[in-house]
Amino acid sequence: MNIINKTIQLSDGRTIEIETGKLAKQADGSVVVKMGKTMLLAAVTCAKEAKEDVDFMPLQVEYKEKFAAAGRYPGGFMKREGKASDSEILVARLIDRALRPLFPEDFHAEVYVTVNLISADREQMPDALAGLAASAALAVSDIPFGGPISEVRVARIDGQFCIDPSFADLEKADIDIMVAATYENIMMVEGEMKEVSEADMLEAIKFAHEEIKKHCVAQKELMKEVGKEVKRAYCHETNDEEVKKAAWDYCYDRCYAIAKEGTDKHSRTDQFEALHQEFLETIPEEEREEKSIMVARYFNAIEKRAMRRMILDEGIRLDGRKTTEIRPIWCEVGYLPGAHGSAIFTRGETQSLSTVTLGTKDDMKEKDEVLIQDTDQFVLHYNFPPFSTGEAKASRGVSRREIGHGNLAWRALKPVVPIGEENPYAVRVVSDILESNGSSSMATVCAGCLALMDCGVKIKKPVSGIAMGLISDNESDKYAILSDILGDEDHLGDMDFKVTGTKDGITATQMDIKVDGLSYEVLQKALEQARQGRAHILGEMLKTISEPREEYRPNVPRIVQITVPGEFIGAIIGKGGEVIQDMQKTTGTTITITEEKDADGNAVGVVDIFGENKDGMDAALARIKGIITVPEAGEVYHGKVTSILDFGAFVEILPGKEGLLHISEIDWGKTEKVEDVLKVGDELDVKLLEVDAKSGKLRLSRKALLEKPEGYVEPERRPRPSGDRNGDHRGGGDRRGSFRRDGNRDSRGGDRGPDRRERR
Repeated sequence: MNIINKTIQLSDGRTIEIETGKLAKQADGSVVVKMGKTMLLAAVTCAKEAKEDVDFMPLQVEYKEKFAAAGRYPGGFMKREGKASDSEILVARLIDRALRPLFPEDFHAEVYVTVNLISADREQMPDALAGLAASAALAVSDIPFGGPISEVRVARIDGQFCIDPSFADLEKADIDIMVAATYENIMMVEGEMKEVSEADMLEAIKFAHEEIKKHCVAQKELMKEVGKEVKRAYCHETNDEEVKKAAWDYCYDRCYAIAKEGTDKHSRTDQFEALHQEFLETIPEEEREEKSIMVARYFNAIEKRAMRRMILDEGIRLDGRKTTEIRPIWCEVGYLPGAHGSAIFTRGETQSLSTVTLGTKDDMKEKDEVLIQDTDQFVLHYNFPPFSTGEAKASRGVSRREIGHGNLAWRALKPVVPIGEENPYAVRVVSDILESNGSSSMATVCAGCLALMDCGVKIKKPVSGIAMGLISDNESDKYAILSDILGDEDHLGDMDFKVTGTKDGITATQMDIKVDGLSYEVLQKALEQARQGRAHILGEMLKTISEPREEYRPNVPRIVQITVPGEFIGAIIGKGGEVIQDMQKTTGTTITITEEKDADGNAVGVVDIFGENKDGMDAALARIKGIITVPEAGEVYHGKVTSILDFGAFVEILPGKEGLLHISEIDWGKTEKVEDVLKVGDELDVKLLEVDAKSGKLRLSRKALLEKPEGYVEPERRPRPSGDRNGDHRGGGDRRGSFRRDGNRDSRGGDRGPDRRERR
């Protein structure tokens, strides 16, 4: 083995190690990246030749976290890793977006990048190392690649920037972004913030870039030691200069004219396609099929050039707008009467129909990942059906793009959606894209915000989002920053920069840069232009609804939340859940209990009663309050007779709490038979005379609440017979068992106390 190691020293004293030549040596390139106890294995392979008819970069990136890395079993019946989780897909997208622009444009062989988490440290976040591992594996291979790159997470904690923080430290951060870059240029940014300024975000990016430069230097040294500075030769495109010149002469001016017409997306696409076919027919029929891919490539370059020159030279965009102009916006809320909240947001030819659904804690998203076991109270899902772009094809499951766009919108709204004590509901936002021509993720942010306000969720501040673009000229310093880009401007441009925020600052961002040499000055101008665009969009949104509704919509189930002492959790649940299940069944509610700690560290139970019927919720609340209420001697209670015996009656004074009303305490006069005065089901007021300190038995009196007859003489009491445990002077005994203070019968009566382990 020829094992080569490189060490990267971080500014805070930690180190990252890169090792190659030990594992996965049959791959074209492989490395192990280690930081603390966290280790990632990255391997890259590349096909020898490109497939026929492929004129794009077929890159596939996979990121997988092995449960064994953290000493855990996977969940589910199969007990093995299954399909990629959302978080694994999001990490794979971060790697892909940083690598893809750096492969040569004419390189079309299939490339597979696989990154596996093979050892996990619960302090170190592995996603921050995945981009470095993938780039290092490419560096030690002979695959043509314009890197190296690296990715780092930068956070701001207590006003100080830090690189690759721990899970615990990140919870205190107001900036959390992932930055990917080469030694020279920023390539990708994604993350969330708590309403920070544009200047602060730019400083975070600069801070990350300085650290990334160290990673790139180490990879270049590694590449040299391995002997992979010279990459493989390839030829994946054939060219015909005569056909190329003919295409430019025939199509360029006409492409420019079509681009300048300012027509809608489908009309423009149809005209470009017609021109493409028209030129193709000028080629001899016997050569047409052979040269069709070549012509398509030339035509795409012509179309791109025409659009870019029109914007740079005349300041005119494909739909006729100026560079800073936002497309027309219209909004509507409450469109769906059956939803808890709904909104339509339409900007130009992009439209989102978003809904909000409120649920219980049982509806929260459960996360069972290698390093994270938690729940998400707020989730957002983004759907992009083919009909939104007029495509005639089936929808086959959730795509990686949908997961990525949904995550960006979720990050944008997360800082303003109340959770925890501020909001007892689980919150789900769903954005269905009905039309798309650019910026559909930003339409999701706007529509989702409107739907939340329509539902009555008390968001802290409204949020809007905008997608920015860039057109630059390699031959000069000329460039144009575009606000609210179209789909074609994204495809043919040099940057896709999405920014979301409130009126007071940025909440999330995602930036992909497709060119080298983008200066911080251009980024600063793009951020300022985005701030102005966000403000305009937010103003249009607030014309429809300016703040959350005072009340939830009528069809929203209500929640009542109370906190109970921890010792009563078991009593509310009951043995095997029988008490809580009976409450839910009889009251038509859903009840959840979560054990938490109060400010003093004592265990408490947070009880949520969720239902649509107020009477049922009130009944459930009354039963729970009865369970947690401690009977007090001297208090008067309204109870119900539950059973009658020879020596008295048992009366339920609180849910689950019964006491003995002895025959001598029914009335001032002598009561021959209990049944002469009471029967099962009768309701009456009783006074609690005594709570036995040892057994918890409750002694009740009806007589104490009645006016004492004039001249009444207390009858002489006979001595109590031995064996009478209930104070019955006739020695009847308690056939129901004794009662403790909490009202639960002991083993002599059948029911033991509730099993504290049986919890929902």
